[in-house]
Amino acid sequence: MAESNKPERQTIVELKDLWKSYYPGKVRLDALKGINLKLIQGDFIAVAGPSGSGKTTLMNIIGLIDKPTSGSIIIEGEEADHWTREKQTQMRHEAIGFIFQSFNLLPVLTVFENIELPLLLGKNKGSKVSRKERVEALLEEVGLADRRNHLPAELSGGQQQRAAIARALVMRPKIVIADEPTANLDSQNGERVLSLMKKVNAEDNTTFVFSTHDSVIWGMAQHVIFLHDGDIKSETKKSV
Repeated sequence: MAESNKPERQTIVELKDLWKSYYPGKVRLDALKGINLKLIQGDFIAVAGPSGSGKTTLMNIIGLIDKPTSGSIIIEGEEADHWTREKQTQMRHEAIGFIFQSFNLLPVLTVFENIELPLLLGKNKGSKVSRKERVEALLEEVGLADRRNHLPAELSGGQQQRAAIARALVMRPKIVIADEPTANLDSQNGERVLSLMKKVNAEDNTTFVFSTHDSVIWGMAQHVIFLHDGDIKSETKKSV
């Protein structure tokens, strides 16, 4: 039998027996209960589940915003638990993009400046011309070219979300963590940004991890994880 020339898809994130517990008062609350999970480079992943199921906690741990109580998170073969705070900060800036429901745009910066900011904070800022080209290309992709000089307060919620999506993609991260990215968008703009993310996923092999109730994202996802009470109740993978 002839061997396939298709390259093996590598594991980019692995969670091993991962627990996250909180102690509100004297009672222990387990937000995640012994999660074992592998995320493959280039995956388009949807994490579903009811409120309180552990979705946000799981996303925050994958994005190195939060730490597990026990267990391990392994990123590109290295145990992130053992990284210094500086290394984790560097990874969050250079390798992980975040799309928050609350947008987190800086109110004193224009749309262009908000999207450009991660490039300015990086070690390799690039030239002013290259930064301008990168930001303007993303502004076109998310339909905000005519809003480039507006402040966030001058935008609708949907426009702010599209600006936040462009900012998350500007560094060409390896992983994008997206918390309900289509929640504030109408169907037309939702389809537009999902098409952009699918394009980035295909062209740059970027791994996307969505926390979402959007059935459209579930249908597009290669890998759907259903959480309930901090545990993985089901996991579905589509062949690619």
